[in-house]
Amino acid sequence: MSEKVLAGLALCLFMMGCVTTTTTTGGARPDADVGDAADLNYQLGARYYRNGNYDLARDRLEYAIELDPKNAVAHYTLALTYEKLENLRLATESYEQAVRVAPNDYNVLNAYAIFLCNRGEFDSAQKYFDRGIKVQENDSAEVMMTNAGVCMVQKPDRAEAEEYFRQALQRKPNYGEALIQMSVLKYSSEDYLGARAFLQRYLSANAPSAAVLYLGVQIEEVLGDKRARTDYSNQILREFPKSPEARRILETG
Repeated sequence: MSEKVLAGLALCLFMMGCVTTTTTTGGARPDADVGDAADLNYQLGARYYRNGNYDLARDRLEYAIELDPKNAVAHYTLALTYEKLENLRLATESYEQAVRVAPNDYNVLNAYAIFLCNRGEFDSAQKYFDRGIKVQENDSAEVMMTNAGVCMVQKPDRAEAEEYFRQALQRKPNYGEALIQMSVLKYSSEDYLGARAFLQRYLSANAPSAAVLYLGVQIEEVLGDKRARTDYSNQILREFPKSPEARRILETG
């Protein structure tokens, strides 16, 4: 598989560090009016963040935290904002403060783990992924398990990555992200039959993308199944005619 396609599939889960619209806090606010003002400023800051107005987002989020220092989601949204502003020192401080305020908030733990992984701090990232996975209230732990696996791929530690993906699939057998990550992992390990099997499991329960179908093209090309390769190629051209994968097929014939 080309490095570009592999990287695109392997990193897709790291979009999970998104901004929520629900405020969570570490305790009751001493004053309802102050709490309402803090929440309003957080909501405005989150909206500015989503719209790409990072300076305005920072100002609103900092004020929200000044009013309510225990607002964990404001801290980690501020951390995301500092990332966009390329201030990694303040982003780190905000993530750490968010974890201190809400040590069992798995969304915060997930976001911080992703941040650490993107910085190459794989062991620290794994620690926070594991903390979030173990939170009893985490009803979507398969997401963090798969994120942890993606992080271990980058380390690289393929055995550890596969273990996380398999844990995710034990929890939710048809979870598409874990299935496609397993297919990518098997392909990159030259286990092409395994890659085919996980891709087929994915397609039996999930809608395909052009990148996923192109993975099928590459698997079947290696395995020598020309008919299956053609079927995948034709599906890309039919359903995703303007995609980079369609252009690649047309260029290579």
